[in-house]
Amino acid sequence: MVGKFEGGTITSDAGGLLLREIDLANEYITDFASCFEDNRNQEKIEFELETLFRQRIFGICLGYEDLNDHDELRKDPLFATICGKEDPAGNDREHDRDKGIPLAGKSTLNRIEYSRTDEGTPTRYKKILYNEEAIDNFFIDKFIQQYGKKAPKWITLDIDATDDPLHGQQEGRFFHGYYDCYCYLPLYIFCGDDLLCAKLKTSNLDPGNEALPQIKEVVLRLKEKWPLVQIVIRGDSGFCREHIMSWIEEQEGVFYLFGLARNNRLYNRIKKELTKVKDVYEKTYKTNRIYKDFKYKTLQSWNKRRRVIGKAEYGSKGENPRFIVTNLKKEHFEAQELYEKEYCARGDMENRIKEQQLFLFADRTSCAMMAANQLRLYFAAVAYVIMNELRKQGLKETELSNSQCSTIRLKLFKIGAIVTMSVRRVLINYASSYPYQELFCRVKENLRKAYPLLN
Repeated sequence: MVGKFEGGTITSDAGGLLLREIDLANEYITDFASCFEDNRNQEKIEFELETLFRQRIFGICLGYEDLNDHDELRKDPLFATICGKEDPAGNDREHDRDKGIPLAGKSTLNRIEYSRTDEGTPTRYKKILYNEEAIDNFFIDKFIQQYGKKAPKWITLDIDATDDPLHGQQEGRFFHGYYDCYCYLPLYIFCGDDLLCAKLKTSNLDPGNEALPQIKEVVLRLKEKWPLVQIVIRGDSGFCREHIMSWIEEQEGVFYLFGLARNNRLYNRIKKELTKVKDVYEKTYKTNRIYKDFKYKTLQSWNKRRRVIGKAEYGSKGENPRFIVTNLKKEHFEAQELYEKEYCARGDMENRIKEQQLFLFADRTSCAMMAANQLRLYFAAVAYVIMNELRKQGLKETELSNSQCSTIRLKLFKIGAIVTMSVRRVLINYASSYPYQELFCRVKENLRKAYPLLN
């Protein structure tokens, strides 16, 4: 058996062309780039912002988490095609040393990450500015765009924060006692599988106390577009804060459904119910639960009585009392339905956060400046939006319709192919032994039906 690197121009990411189709149909990168101000001399640059963003974000989708990866990835003609380069062979580069290398290197990409916010001014080495508010609105607007002219009647927004461990001396680095490490606490807002907000927060601040600006931003923009939509904000007890609930109560057609931390007063309100379920368990050895709907007000922190639902449960591990608070009316949602079907459904958001952190590398916040790490979080968030659109449009009614990003990458993107370039076209011959050919063809057909203008 003899192995030699003499096979010619072969790529291992041929399925990445699907990313190009999704981007062209929805203009994700174009609209994201419009949130940046490019003050470079346009006559002397080789790479437009859109090309650089495609290189960085598509690289994340394909599993290349580090900027160092692009020192080799930049030489791949198929990846250059995916990124929109007209000359994927790199023969149009200005300097002889760059001939045959169609894309940017790690240093050029790194300078984007250290772009300044629009509150600053361009400097000699940092000529690209970004508008943070415009980027935040980008995610909300793309969510709205997918509905077209048909507004939804009811949507549920899940809000949660997670830990992002730090291993250096990054700006905004604080020790968190619960997570037992130095970390950031990024805040996410999802509607089902759709991402609406990704905001980096420092861990010295309570996420619940810092979440209202992002809640306002999302809710008010949705209400501006869809005045009649009913919105439910759903979160755990960390977001059960007076200022959040009071603001939501002031808005028309906006509701909250939050977990409520247990205390002695709440426990006493369902003590009789706990005794009843314990008796049932001791007779049947089956987990039993009773829901109680009542009004409750804290001694100091709340300014009014609110609807609280208590769950009295007893099982093999003993009693398990839980509580939620809401401003949803009893005539619309009974206690059991509200807890089991509405509140418990928020657990799926953990899977979406895991996709962001583990598979799209949102936790790669190793830059010295927090603003640069926020940009990295944005890049991972845009990558998620693109992957999720592929999942919804391309993979619907297939065996991978509910797959996570890592599975999609492994089975759809990692395809070996021979790349042949001529003056007029780029020819891609996929590996005949690729095991998911039928699935790939179905994805292509689904995308043609979803985006007829691409045909």
